[in-house]
Amino acid sequence: MKTYVQPGDRITVTAAAAANSGDGVLIGSLFGIAFGDAEIGEKLTLATNGVFNMPKPSTDVLAVGDPVYWDDTAGLATADDAAGANPAIGIAVTAAGNPSSAVNVRLNGSF
Repeated sequence: MKTYVQPGDRITVTAAAAANSGDGVLIGSLFGIAFGDAEIGEKLTLATNGVFNMPKPSTDVLAVGDPVYWDDTAGLATADDAAGANPAIGIAVTAAGNPSSAVNVRLNGSF
């Protein structure tokens, strides 16, 4: 196919902020998990789909199938969309109650 570029499960971007491997990274509407370390201005590869164990606020309660949002200020996956300020990034694939500090999230890869 003449217009095909790549599968899209990994996207290389220019880091707008320093990132460490495993960090959640939001650039505009693009969310992914950093595949390596990068300083501002360096190339950074993001995983845009798959299942990742992500930190969350310990008080958040998520059931399997619940939507998961990204709080970019806190750098955490969350159950709170903050009145639309936190973008949807995927769904919980494990239950995570209070006081757990992480949840497994299947990234939606569609943004």
